[in-house]
Amino acid sequence: MTFRAMTFRPVTFRALILLVFAGLLMSSPQARAETQSILALGDSLTAGLGLEPSQAFPARLEAALKAKGHDVTVINAGVSGDTVAQGAARLDWSLTDDVDAVIVELGANDALRGLDPAQAEAALGEILAKLSSRNLPVLVAGMRAPPNLGPDYAHAFEAMYTKLEGRPGVVVYPFFLDGVAADPKLNQEDGLHPTAEGVDVIVVRMLPAVERLLELTKK
Repeated sequence: MTFRAMTFRPVTFRALILLVFAGLLMSSPQARAETQSILALGDSLTAGLGLEPSQAFPARLEAALKAKGHDVTVINAGVSGDTVAQGAARLDWSLTDDVDAVIVELGANDALRGLDPAQAEAALGEILAKLSSRNLPVLVAGMRAPPNLGPDYAHAFEAMYTKLEGRPGVVVYPFFLDGVAADPKLNQEDGLHPTAEGVDVIVVRMLPAVERLLELTKK
């Protein structure tokens, strides 16, 4: 009995050590799937002006991505009234170490104020340069200029988005408000900001582009 007891204990102890080691491996960051974090940098259209936080674009996008099996968190970094330059100015402190990808939705306020498109384009280039230096893929959601500013302004303004098509690490979604702009049923009383239903239309249309963005995080 004594001999059997002495041989039993070392085997049990060794097995216990192996089990604990295996458990540590299973719980390590390399062994488990990590949640991907998307920073949504934008203006009031991202912030969700006039809506509940749960109805804003980042929250609805996160819900849609999770429904498709993506383990993601979408951070709402929208500030009402921001121009592209103002978004660029706060990019550094908006980015945390856990951010895997960025959605940039800026430009509407530049166009509404009739600001020089070259100024907005330079600021957008600054944003993309900073994200590229951190190897972060980005989805740029474009905007359109109001028709009252004339065709020359509209062409110069919208070109800053189309010029980015095909750029490595960048996904371009031509018009953030596609399918929603100018539809009174999908916009709030101001005619500029989408309702909760309008946000859902934006999310559905934009979802394939966001999934392409997530694919870039794996490269």
